[in-house]
Amino acid sequence: MARRSVTPTTPSSRSTPQLVLAGASPDELRREWRRLYHSDAPRISRDLLILGIGYRLQEIEHGGLGKATRRKLRTLAKTLRTTGRVGPTPSLSLKPGARLVREWHGRTHTVTVTEDGFEYAGSSYASLTKIAKKITGAHWSGPRFFGLLATGKEHPSGGRNG
Repeated sequence: MARRSVTPTTPSSRSTPQLVLAGASPDELRREWRRLYHSDAPRISRDLLILGIGYRLQEIEHGGLGKATRRKLRTLAKTLRTTGRVGPTPSLSLKPGARLVREWHGRTHTVTVTEDGFEYAGSSYASLTKIAKKITGAHWSGPRFFGLLATGKEHPSGGRNG
């Protein structure tokens, strides 16, 4: 691969690696951002401008993100805009009225799915994890405690019954 020569030039004609290495001013970085992204630079720190310019150069040189990755990022961005948070995709699809039954230390525990969460022993709960803690006295993954792992996933111990 051919190396680019690093010869002294005027600030307006420097190549991007030279801008970064030579300690370009924020104005020079904003101009380079505009050249690479075809839009004004956001109001971010000099360090973030440098990282953004470096990313764009890599994208131009080596290709950008794949279609599937771009689609996933768009979906995550939409979720963040609408819900205000991004987390793992919920794998539980429980309908109100469904009953979950678990035996623990010789006692049978029944949880009913409601519109707002869950009901157990006459009280409402927002999550199965809180119910699992109430039953066991220790922290448990609620879905795991009630056997609701996604199909095909195994328990960390390698067996289906942990």
